[in-house]
Amino acid sequence: MSTDLRTPDDVRIEKRDLKFGRETPPPRWWHSGDPGRTAFFNALSSTFPVGEKFFMTAVRHYREGTPQPLRGQIDDFLYQESMHTREHVVFNRQAEDAGFDIASAEDRARRTIAWAKRRSPIQQLAATCALEHFTATLAHDALANPEHLGGAAEEARQLWRWHAIEEIEHKAVAFDTYLHAARAMTPLRRWLKRSTVMCVTTMRFHYVIFRNTADLLRQDGRNDWATWKMLLAWLYGRHGLMRALARGVFTYMRPGFHPWEVDDRSLLEEALRLLEAGRGKEMMA
Repeated sequence: MSTDLRTPDDVRIEKRDLKFGRETPPPRWWHSGDPGRTAFFNALSSTFPVGEKFFMTAVRHYREGTPQPLRGQIDDFLYQESMHTREHVVFNRQAEDAGFDIASAEDRARRTIAWAKRRSPIQQLAATCALEHFTATLAHDALANPEHLGGAAEEARQLWRWHAIEEIEHKAVAFDTYLHAARAMTPLRRWLKRSTVMCVTTMRFHYVIFRNTADLLRQDGRNDWATWKMLLAWLYGRHGLMRALARGVFTYMRPGFHPWEVDDRSLLEEALRLLEAGRGKEMMA
């Protein structure tokens, strides 16, 4: 159960202060004019502000005493997550402006995080590792398969591309922090704890996301079998986002796993090129 793998030395966790959609808010069904795809991504976004604050607290708890370069990576992680929180607060408010009531979705995320906060600090960090693995897995697949963001309104596509880039950049920070925080444990106990937490987190994540999606579809009068059939085929089909996430859970459970055993630096370079082409001067400011 080796813990030798670490983030490659040339991976940089950049501090970017970008703003999205302030002048051109997305339409109601901003993803491909499709209520199902829109509801799924809106359901994800509704969890991000409270979720990312939880991630920051869980990782920050162990910052003191961590060696360099991990301590610097933690600081960069905290900055990126704070920017994600800010932009998804705006995105969620725009969903409300488009006519969605996302209060129940946000409340469901808050209740789940409140439950997690009653666990020990190391369990909160393990949960953060699991959820960061989810976001990194979804990010990789979203960038690797243009279809996932194809058809989205331009500003929304740029927001999700930026978020995906940064989730990949910092995908190992929580995990490496966990390895440091749990260094006194035996390798078996360290693996058992993160694997057990991953199992629980997987169940709660799916419950929250799909309940939130159902709430949003109900508001469009589309919470029916026809809509779900199309959405689930898109999410779990051969190249589906949630199919990739399911595979990622099993990868994570393997002893000796490390997030950077999937080397997506070349994918990052291409995604950054597309982001810079879309943002222009804002990226160079």
